[in-house]
Amino acid sequence: MSTTRVLILGTLLDEPLNGYQVRRRLETMGADNWANVAFGSIYHGLSKMADEGLLDVVESGKGGKTVYAINDTGRFEFHRLLMSLWYEIGPIVDPFQVAMTFMDRMDRAHLLGALRFRTDELKRSIAMLDRALGSKQAFGAPRHVDENLRLSSGMLAAQLAWVEEAVKKVEEGDLP
Repeated sequence: MSTTRVLILGTLLDEPLNGYQVRRRLETMGADNWANVAFGSIYHGLSKMADEGLLDVVESGKGGKTVYAINDTGRFEFHRLLMSLWYEIGPIVDPFQVAMTFMDRMDRAHLLGALRFRTDELKRSIAMLDRALGSKQAFGAPRHVDENLRLSSGMLAAQLAWVEEAVKKVEEGDLP
């Protein structure tokens, strides 16, 4: 299932928008950070969902900007997809786990350097997310968007805890 599809449909629930407006709303919510949205795919997704009968074109042509509105079929699809996201546990895809798979192919100094660098980057990312709490509402995002920031921060904190423990294990010769 495409999470981008859910985000686009959900963004159109309240009013018709063009692709740029959909993108701006998703940026305001920070979806580029926690949903891995490729913003170029928004325009393709809008067009495809219109072809599938989930969206209606309500305005076309003005400066090449097409305005889309969600219809009843699209609302049904949005709710169907939304409920599946709430009730299904999906895999967390993280390229870092690919790197971890081959930590035994790195010499100790490089591995420790990479882990320490990652520690610093994770701390910076967590601090950035924590600073962003509450600020998105000034740009029109709903309050509950902060929960995505808290979840992202918590996931990074869990990785940070693992990395800090891994540094100790590498230093002690227990890893890899």
